Amino acid sequence: MIHGTGDVSLDPSQIPAFSTHGYDWAWSGLGGLFRRDDLTVVNLECPVTDVVDPVLKAFTFRCDPRGLPAARRAGIDVANQGNNHSYDDGPAGLVDSLSTIRAAGLVAVGAGSDEADALRAASLQINGWTIAVVGIDEVLDPADEVARPDKPGTAAGHDFTLALRAVREAAASSELVVVMIHWGVELDALPRRYQVHQAHRMIDAGADVIFGSHSHRVQPMETYRGRPIFYSLGNFVWPRLTPMTSATAAAEVIVAPDGAITARLLPVEIVSDGHPVLALARQNFDRCRLSDAPGRLTMASWQWIGTSSSGETNRSSAGASGTFRTTLQRPAYCRPVRAWVTPGSHGRR
Repeated sequence: MIHGTGDVSLDPSQIPAFSTHGYDWAWSGLGGLFRRDDLTVVNLECPVTDVVDPVLKAFTFRCDPRGLPAARRAGIDVANQGNNHSYDDGPAGLVDSLSTIRAAGLVAVGAGSDEADALRAASLQINGWTIAVVGIDEVLDPADEVARPDKPGTAAGHDFTLALRAVREAAASSELVVVMIHWGVELDALPRRYQVHQAHRMIDAGADVIFGSHSHRVQPMETYRGRPIFYSLGNFVWPRLTPMTSATAAAEVIVAPDGAITARLLPVEIVSDGHPVLALARQNFDRCRLSDAPGRLTMASWQWIGTSSSGETNRSSAGASGTFRTTLQRPAYCRPVRAWVTPGSHGRR
């Protein structure tokens, strides 16, 4: 079972409630959801660093390194740094952030010390499966935050060929590919046509799950070739700014032994700054089992996107990527309801 979320901030200047309640407050409304699964990935919308070198822009964020242990205890495994705020303290802050995330026992994707490092997928060994996680950033602020062969930065930028190559190479060496992508336009209710086109191309290239972010509101999900696309998962650990941007969701993906994938959105509300609450957690239910009924209602409440893939694409050029491997050790909690098993005959496409 995989969970994915949208934007997460551990910046105490953006969310002063952390100074009062501590960083466990960020995850305390979820009923231990992420400790019961096999893999949890989030979009970490700030560099986790003590480097103070803000770039010139309207809004800059800086995550507190002291917030990472609480995230790890909550079950977070992978932090995507492929977004328009991970570079807020420049290249030194980004490189330090990646090191800090890994030192805390989490996996960082979507950025790196150079282009190849930024595009490199994380390769995770979980319950007999090889799972790759790729981070891609199409939202650039500042414009020079993209990693180059001799420069730290975020992954791919507007070079969609680089993104596709990263997905293909991840698929060649794994059985399941999860893509985290920062894209689109803030406050859009629906994905742009180019996003739909790009999502389909990534699945054609070997992606199995796509978790999108940046619009600060939840957008509809789609299934294409049996693979779920969450175009935007909105805010998650974030200030409560408006009812619209505070009504959000966590994505849940279940992979069957034969490789079949089912997915749904679990309703979440940011009830106060930095404090998302899972709707299911308000009910009296078995800690180790999620009811199917709320899931059916959730899926029925979201509009589905059609499969038309026409639209604009980003300009591109060639690039390369690779993978690195790690084995996740999950915190002891509840046994997942439907855990992955050793792969059988599911195979890749």
